Amino acid sequence: MKVFAISDPHLSFAQPKPMDVFGARWDDHFARMSEHWQRLVAPHDIVLIPGDLSWAMKLEDAKLDLDALGALPGRKVILRGNHDYWWSSLSKVRGALPEGMYALQNDAVRLGGVVICGSRGWVCPGAQHFEADDEKIYKREVMRFGMSLADAGRKRQPGDRLVAMLHYPPFNEKRETSGFVEALEQSDADILLYGHLHGNSCKNAFEGERNGIQYRLVSCDHLNLVPSCLFETEQG
Repeated sequence: MKVFAISDPHLSFAQPKPMDVFGARWDDHFARMSEHWQRLVAPHDIVLIPGDLSWAMKLEDAKLDLDALGALPGRKVILRGNHDYWWSSLSKVRGALPEGMYALQNDAVRLGGVVICGSRGWVCPGAQHFEADDEKIYKREVMRFGMSLADAGRKRQPGDRLVAMLHYPPFNEKRETSGFVEALEQSDADILLYGHLHGNSCKNAFEGERNGIQYRLVSCDHLNLVPSCLFETEQG
């Protein structure tokens, strides 16, 4: 079993919102991403999608986008991004998901020998655009991330890999530590995935190892629309 990741597909089948206004790399992006996805991902594999799945404002419109992702190979684990306004109550979201798709919110899921957890996250203190109103949301998201990590710890079994996800980066531009990083480093996680960044914003993103944890930016344009294989495990 392989574990892949790709975030920020920004789909809009109900009310089309062409993404090529953000550059040529977004031209016909879902078709191109799907082609790579179907070539690489097998039905028993896992694909992690940390946020910004759909531009829809309502769940019934987002259902078309969720179904399009659900029709692709693999088991998908999703969480909310800052543009996922359609994400209402968790019970309604989970009720709308196609088979084989799992939504995270303050909890974790174990698939084979992999435990996945995560939260939306938020802009971190010290960031260029961190304002007074952000403090409350940031603290709430750190708490939610901690709840998800705690649930992952309860579900994790010996030999399991632990993958954590955030939609927002876990650092500010100076890569200073944050509540997300502190919680992560206490969890014995293997990998932290994040998205949210696009275009030139990706240039200064941190990727690599820090205190034993691998950090990966997986925004779909950053990956050239190719799902990134994180690792392979014998369990499935």
